Amino acid sequence: MLPGMIGISPRQLEVFVAVAALGSVRAAADQLHLTQPAASMALAGMERRIGVELFDRARQRLHLNARGRALLPQAREILARLQALERSVAAGPDELLGELRIGASNTVGSYRVGELLGGFVAKHPRASVELLVDNTHKVLERVLDYSLDLGCIEGPAARSGLEVLPWRKDELCVCARPDHPIAQKRRVRASDFADARWIMREHGSATRALVERELARLPAGATVLELGNSEAIKQAVLAGLGIACLPRVAVRAELAARELVILSTPYLDLTRQLSLVLARSRYRGALLQSLLDTALAAPPNIAADGAHRRRRRR
Repeated sequence: MLPGMIGISPRQLEVFVAVAALGSVRAAADQLHLTQPAASMALAGMERRIGVELFDRARQRLHLNARGRALLPQAREILARLQALERSVAAGPDELLGELRIGASNTVGSYRVGELLGGFVAKHPRASVELLVDNTHKVLERVLDYSLDLGCIEGPAARSGLEVLPWRKDELCVCARPDHPIAQKRRVRASDFADARWIMREHGSATRALVERELARLPAGATVLELGNSEAIKQAVLAGLGIACLPRVAVRAELAARELVILSTPYLDLTRQLSLVLARSRYRGALLQSLLDTALAAPPNIAADGAHRRRRRR
């Protein structure tokens, strides 16, 4: 904790966190239902108490400086603990109240949210969950700056300060329309992918990193589209714009309807780990711990994970 932190009020911390998120005292005051002078005084009082400025002022915007960025996770942590204390007083003996901010990568947020949150929501119906769906890189950033309580990501999380809990296995598959030339072959060889037209996720996505690594095993093709989520990629494949690596869980309906087919690629390793991640020093209140316990104990979705288990039994 920085020198001078003792004596800083919860209101000053709330204003600091809100200004850091919104970039202006006026917006922070509106969010906290304060007058602008009251918010300005709270922020100035906090900076005076610590003895350092926390923001750089530029073009009527406030930007966190290095000292502010260092302090922000601690401020969020203190506020989280105070809120947890208030909720524990307000709740019944067997009830948990409060709000959790969860970040999920595209596959989890679009297709596995029931596995992640269903048991917890059923157990704690009065708890509130805010779910942000973004790529893995951005989810990790927000977990590390404490703006998210927990992340659920695909692929590795090689960053210091993170606790990583393995959660599920997930499988990608190379998909094409049934009338695609490669889909017409009785046996698909690696050489058949020469000059293939690929539809890819955006940079920063863990899916993109895995696919690029595995496609390096194939003859060179062309990336014809980069899209921000699996649903958009699936629609592009359905439109005949190219082929793509998609989560198997994302194409179940299209495979059943024979609108898409999976191209057999045993020479590619398209299995990945889904993990829960949280800041290593984050305070685990009862609400967050309950979510971790229920998510880790929940049985996997058979339709989503069955193909992976069947392949391992062979």
